[in-house]
Amino acid sequence: MSDNNKSTPFRGQGGHAIIIGAGIVGLATARALAVRGYKVTVFERNERAVGASIRNFGMVWPIGQATGPMFERAMLSKSIWKMVCTEAGIWHDEVGSLHLAYHDDELQAIQEYVDVNHQYRDCAVLDPAAALSKSPAVNPNGLKGALWSGEEMIVESRVAIGQVAAYLAKKFGVEFHWNTAISRIEHPKVSSGTQSWEADEIYVCSGADFETLYPELFAQTQITKCKLQMMRLVSQPDEWRIGPSLCGGLSMIHYPGFQAAASLPALRKRYEEQYATHLKWGIHVMVSQNGSGELTIGDSHEYGLVHDPFDKEFINNLIIEYLHTFANFKDWKMLQSWHGIYPKMTNGAYELVTDVEPGVTLINGMGGNGMTLSFGLCEQVIAARKDNQ
Repeated sequence: MSDNNKSTPFRGQGGHAIIIGAGIVGLATARALAVRGYKVTVFERNERAVGASIRNFGMVWPIGQATGPMFERAMLSKSIWKMVCTEAGIWHDEVGSLHLAYHDDELQAIQEYVDVNHQYRDCAVLDPAAALSKSPAVNPNGLKGALWSGEEMIVESRVAIGQVAAYLAKKFGVEFHWNTAISRIEHPKVSSGTQSWEADEIYVCSGADFETLYPELFAQTQITKCKLQMMRLVSQPDEWRIGPSLCGGLSMIHYPGFQAAASLPALRKRYEEQYATHLKWGIHVMVSQNGSGELTIGDSHEYGLVHDPFDKEFINNLIIEYLHTFANFKDWKMLQSWHGIYPKMTNGAYELVTDVEPGVTLINGMGGNGMTLSFGLCEQVIAARKDNQ
């Protein structure tokens, strides 16, 4: 509600909520509230979401999460993604994923992973012939096998985020204020310059930008920022598709889901010797394909509160060099390169959900898992607070 009374607020059966940030966390929170009858208003400082939510692979990636609550959250998130994409006509592709093994220790870790997880997940060990039948982009030279997972899904994040916002506006009447940077929060009021609005509840979902709104809280929180470098290759000729998203062995030591493999520490030790530079810059290499046939590849991970705004060419070269060890494409021409920055908890937590003050909740800190976990996390957070009232 504006102080100048130019508009009359609509109060849904659940009340009125304001959300700061129109990235994936803000949209997921808006959806969870809107389906429960809330009137929702979203404020975004830019004319559209331009942060980490659009600067990623577009991977909804359950395989990266450890079996248990986080995997269940990822699968809940995927189910919501599928529902939203289907209702809104948003492109999505349930292609699954392949983690490719070219050494015996990689194949051993994959076998151990499947032994532990096959009863909980759609996963299997494939021999080289089966792996090559899944994707024409797999490099056959020295291939020993692969981990197949059928649960991963791709969206084109740089388009899908805006499409989800439009869907929420159309279906639930969620109101978006673009180009409106909220500079002060004093519940029940949020302010942008001389304008202000009020709501029963306020949710801060603006990624690392919460440092501006709550500098003391940010300074006290065990949180840092991660910079990642990524690239996109041109649309592949003749509508050639790679099928599943592809990953090299380095991805197995990046994601917590693979800690189920008993031999993973030994594999990590070999990588630390063979790929010391890659690991210094947090490089593990994956590729996904969008609906237009373009290939998104990456990425790296640099941690710190301040990052060099200039990308490092040698990091991109290391990514491409490693990608050649497990992938063959029709056209390797570079279309784009970029970097993204997202907040990352340093205490091992998977998210930061806290009441800053009565009526104001911060949802943040998913550390690169936003596409995979946001819909699930925000549904769980809002359900826990609202469904038993």
